[in-house]
Amino acid sequence: MKPPSIAKSYAALLIGAFAVSTSAIFVKWSEAPSAVIAFYRLFFAVVIMTPFFLRHIRELKRISRRDWWFSICSGVLLAFHFILWFESLDYTSVASSVVLVTLQPLFAFAGGALFFRERLTAGALASAVLAIAGSVLISWGDFRVSGEALYGDMLALVACAMVTAYWLFGQEVRQRLSLMTYTYIVYGISAAVLWLYAMLFRLSLAAYQLTDWLCFLALAVIPTLLGHSVMNWAVKWVSASTVSMAILFEPVGASALAYWLLDEPIRLFQWIGGIFILTGIGLYLWEKNKKGPLTIQESSGS
Repeated sequence: MKPPSIAKSYAALLIGAFAVSTSAIFVKWSEAPSAVIAFYRLFFAVVIMTPFFLRHIRELKRISRRDWWFSICSGVLLAFHFILWFESLDYTSVASSVVLVTLQPLFAFAGGALFFRERLTAGALASAVLAIAGSVLISWGDFRVSGEALYGDMLALVACAMVTAYWLFGQEVRQRLSLMTYTYIVYGISAAVLWLYAMLFRLSLAAYQLTDWLCFLALAVIPTLLGHSVMNWAVKWVSASTVSMAILFEPVGASALAYWLLDEPIRLFQWIGGIFILTGIGLYLWEKNKKGPLTIQESSGS
């Protein structure tokens, strides 16, 4: 299959990032437990995808044992990413949680270098330094507000590590599986894990208001199908590191939406930290395009 243009891939990443940025708002609007929100987000996504997946069902017979294991790991990581990140929103602000959970490049650079032999350039390292500086500023601002906020920041960072591993597994498996088959399997596994988690902690899956159900559905359609699925399409053509850098656009949309819809102020530390992180995106993309766009096939040596 002919790779899409780099402009198309970057446009898809940008659309996905803005779609994902709505997630924190819908989570804030729902009063359901974190695991329940995450379960219905993925469960409704799977339900919507099922009629389309049936056209690809024969592909299941061709999936290798390795790809099954990688897909299972990806689904479990995604499930616990959602649990920890949604939980972090109970302790810290949308701006802080979203910015911290999108520090994925720090982990993606390491994973890409270790598993895909991706070279770390000076520009990539500079962007990582800026992202770290932004993370420190965000956390320091919350530390001065309360210890609870710092706890929320730590949950967001762990969630960040998990979703980065999810993208790295996807980078590998998407070379062989179609977007529909891969995402259907991963979302289905994640939904199953979250259901078991809800049963283990005896969380109700039924007693919720209409607003909660609308949020569940919105989470399935916008940040999942229009966000994660679009990015999973792009990860076949660009590295997980590039996907992770693109997701750093998320804090801009999420913080703006929180300001307009939740009356959540953006403190000075968050402004400065966010600027540092977004500047890192510019450095990274400039470095990538200086020598020409680098695809998965090129970076992995295949």
